Amino acid sequence: MTSFNNILLFTFLAFTSFSFAQDKNEELIDWSATRKLTWDDYKGNPDPNSDAAASTTSYLGIEYNFSNNKITYKIACRFSKNQSWGVAKTDHILGHEQGHFDITEIFARKLNKLTGEYKFNKNSYQQDLQKIYDDIQNEKEEFQNQYDNETNYSRNKEKQVEWLKKIDKMLEEYKNFAEYN
Repeated sequence: MTSFNNILLFTFLAFTSFSFAQDKNEELIDWSATRKLTWDDYKGNPDPNSDAAASTTSYLGIEYNFSNNKITYKIACRFSKNQSWGVAKTDHILGHEQGHFDITEIFARKLNKLTGEYKFNKNSYQQDLQKIYDDIQNEKEEFQNQYDNETNYSRNKEKQVEWLKKIDKMLEEYKNFAEYN
């Protein structure tokens, strides 16, 4: 008997607000070490109620299948052009926004690591994988907030430099988990 489950989990980050949906008409960019964001990628309309200089929306998702007592999965780390916007379009602020997208990639790699280490249990795998995903999402949210708070949304240039180095170090630390498609 073959059983098949397919679950697609996506969330987005726009600073601290999260949702569990993704518009199919969005222009999405997969994270890449060789393709950095540019201001041309920011196609969204600025939030008139925000005092932010820019907003980056990125998605972390996992899709998994269960068939023949085996789980396969695919993880996505994507940037939304239509949901991201910038008002003060400087290189410094763009570097801060790239940091947000890079943080999402760090947690995509962590999700890949933990999902790959998961010991399959046919009675609880859906709950187990949901918990792994939820834990990673919560950790990512806290990390994104810490990044903004400590850098004062990029205004503290010394802290901003420190954080970008920290992010690069973590990307390197989890490089063995970068192949998740």
